[in-house]
Amino acid sequence: MPAVFRAAIRQGATNPLAPGHDSEHHSGMSLTLTFHGAARTVTGSCMEFRSGGSRILVDCGLFQGSRSLEALNYEPLDFDPKTIDAVVLTHAHIDHSGLLPRLVAGGFRGAIWCTRETADLLEYMLADSGRIQEYEAERRNRRRDRAGEDPIRPIYTEADAMAAWRLARPVLLEEGFDPAPGFRARLWNAGHILGSASAELSADGVHVLCSGDLGPDNKAFHPDPDAAAGYDHVVCESTYGDRDRQRVTIEERRKLLEAEILGVRARGGNLIIPTFALERTQELLLDIAVLSNSGRIGGATVYVDSPLANRATSVFEKYVDQLEDTGGRNVFRNPAIHYVNDVSESIRLNSMSGAIILAASGMCEAGRIRHHLFHNLHRRDSTVLFVGFQAQGTLGRVLLEGAKRVRISGKDVKVRAQIRRIDSYSAHADQSELLEWIEERSPIAGSLFLDHGENGAIEELRRLAQSRDLASTIVVPEIGETYELPAGQPARRTKTGRAELRDVIGRDWQNEYADLATGLKRRLAAIRDARARQKAIEEMQRVLDSYADHRASRERRKR
Repeated sequence: MPAVFRAAIRQGATNPLAPGHDSEHHSGMSLTLTFHGAARTVTGSCMEFRSGGSRILVDCGLFQGSRSLEALNYEPLDFDPKTIDAVVLTHAHIDHSGLLPRLVAGGFRGAIWCTRETADLLEYMLADSGRIQEYEAERRNRRRDRAGEDPIRPIYTEADAMAAWRLARPVLLEEGFDPAPGFRARLWNAGHILGSASAELSADGVHVLCSGDLGPDNKAFHPDPDAAAGYDHVVCESTYGDRDRQRVTIEERRKLLEAEILGVRARGGNLIIPTFALERTQELLLDIAVLSNSGRIGGATVYVDSPLANRATSVFEKYVDQLEDTGGRNVFRNPAIHYVNDVSESIRLNSMSGAIILAASGMCEAGRIRHHLFHNLHRRDSTVLFVGFQAQGTLGRVLLEGAKRVRISGKDVKVRAQIRRIDSYSAHADQSELLEWIEERSPIAGSLFLDHGENGAIEELRRLAQSRDLASTIVVPEIGETYELPAGQPARRTKTGRAELRDVIGRDWQNEYADLATGLKRRLAAIRDARARQKAIEEMQRVLDSYADHRASRERRKR
């Protein structure tokens, strides 16, 4: 797009590719939008757009967080995969792409439209997710507390994942394409991670923009988010809708990381950083390389203990000439950085001191990070440093909220390590940046939808957007809701959502059980009298039995 034209758009010109809002053209036609995920929660992104006989998805992601939320991944899909014509994928993070293999296993055979960088990353991201699904199913089936229960089957396999990757169809940013009959689409830079995009759709005379995940201003590697202006409807993420982060430069961020590294080295412990394999790991490696080259962290050594992160880094190396802040150099090959792939080498790290260990997953829900937490949380000389968003119900969120004990793989672990956080590594726009992005898309003739956020974040962003009159109506959808999207008018809800899901979003009963279980033995031991202790156990058993009896009685009455 010519620079003069881009400037005109930023000054408020309507989108030149938007179809005219001609009522005669629109008569009898109806574009609809259904939210299948990431509504009032931050994972499971999946939106279905339907126009005439065509149906496309924008993203198809995995639910992540509490066990109850993850259980949604096993439920039957709310649509027949065979009826979906195409997927427009905003980026490669698993909460946006992780159910694509299940879609393909169910019969989807259309194209997955995305940027070239996203297609390259998908090869590794989806394959790793497939292996994790197989491993987690096997591991849970071996647990003693599941003896006698039906075996858990993986959501999908590595073979399903590779079949999905082969359907990727790369397109350039700002290049128009036709994902399905009646749909016109275009991708814009979202500034979130390598290859991330916002998805613009036109159908039935209606023009819609889906933000995907938006990156912050002045982020390492990528230019600021961009898109045209003048839409009928806009769907915007709300991850940090309730907070503004302290504005820091990249150099100021490096000083914060330097202080954490030097602090833990002085105590003789390890610095454990739960990190997302894609983007967050590479940003940390950039900063560590700069700090190491300048001698600011002495002889500190970083171990990247994540085969997926190591593969993702190879994709960053492929596009290093396009990345900002690297000076065109391959900063990922540095003497201070060691990439760990072998399991035996990963296990050896558990006996080390003075190491910087980066391991996935970023919210501590799976992967090698849980082993490193198990071996370091009890150490007063170690630090666990969080550098990304921690969703409700995740182990990472539990630690940040000050838990003194946690359960990891069925075992109690006392938390003695320092729990620290650096917010400035976030790959998400904060409240002010989200509002600015929405305002730059104006005028929004119809509705602004706020998704991909927890309730508090969404409600605060909604309040501020409403006070600034950023759209004629602001909608906070729920999973399962369907909306008709007319041209130039507010959206109309035509189907209600799944009210029962409100109880599984956020902390669930298993989080509460973990809190109870980690302190139960200690609290029983505090009862000095043996008979009183036995009586307490018997009373707890009676309470549980009474609930079970009540449920059984209720089921008999139903029959």
